[in-house]
Amino acid sequence: MKALIVAPSWIGDTIMAQPLFARLHARHPGLQLDALAPRWVAPVLQRMAEIGEVIDNPFAHGQLSLKARWQLGRDLARRGYDAAYILPNSLKSALVPFLAGIPQRIGFTGEARYGLINIHHRLDKAALPLMVERFAQLAEAPGVAPSKPIAYPRIRSSAADQQRTLGELALQRPARIVAFCPGAEYGPAKRWPAAHFAALARKLAEQGCAIWLFGSPKDHAVAEEIAQLAPGLCRNLCGATSLGQAVDLLAMTDLVVCNDSGLMHIAAALNRPLVTLYGSSSPGFTPPLSDRAAILSLKLACSPCFKRECPLGHLDCLNKLSPDMVFEAALKRIAA
Repeated sequence: MKALIVAPSWIGDTIMAQPLFARLHARHPGLQLDALAPRWVAPVLQRMAEIGEVIDNPFAHGQLSLKARWQLGRDLARRGYDAAYILPNSLKSALVPFLAGIPQRIGFTGEARYGLINIHHRLDKAALPLMVERFAQLAEAPGVAPSKPIAYPRIRSSAADQQRTLGELALQRPARIVAFCPGAEYGPAKRWPAAHFAALARKLAEQGCAIWLFGSPKDHAVAEEIAQLAPGLCRNLCGATSLGQAVDLLAMTDLVVCNDSGLMHIAAALNRPLVTLYGSSSPGFTPPLSDRAAILSLKLACSPCFKRECPLGHLDCLNKLSPDMVFEAALKRIAA
């Protein structure tokens, strides 16, 4: 069997799809499984043993580009895929497999995708509250619940990968590394304050930890603020690494402290000790899938609100999550 995954546009969602890929291989020995994915999530797919080739999905969010989708569909048609698993729920995500004439097109009904998808799953949110469960559902026949437990996502980073990345970035590996991931692509209501991160950096430095800051170029400014508030203690790597390099560096860490973000899911999939900080979002849908993760949330009456910015203007859900509380959780994770 030869199958194509139409991957999500979010790094965290892509990580949470990995158990689906493992289940597909278990059900179809000898399966060749490729992925059509945006280039910014391709590096995590390349770190999954189940994925063969990653094919570039060039279309931006909301971009229709029917002619270009038709051409991509024609290119994929020549590959002879037997099935396509369409993970996003949008109508546009189902167009290319349809135009490619892939015989089995599997996904949730989503945006009234009748015809574009011909093996339909209907989502029961109560039965499948977690994103990882919803993806695993697609390995089953419609109406058949996925067997549980569902394995945690896993991605790989070898010692050779890590050594190569250290050389490429001219980094020396400290004896003890704590990673901070201070960004959150969704918005500021998911970001623990920079001053809190800096206070935590000072406490962890006293324990002999080197602090490395990870994120995209968009996170560089907030990471620089943290570094300036904790002078000489933090290495700002936001925007200085590729995503693949960030995977390798995170794999070396003794602890990761992060907001609810794609890097949180990467750290969990690398099985690193993890402290995750929840404000406007909820671990009830996309938690870090790891036995080594501590989830911190104040569970205020106003949260989770799922807003990009605090609608009440105070962001108490994160401002009142003190550095002392996080430090206590961090020490337990490092010692575990």
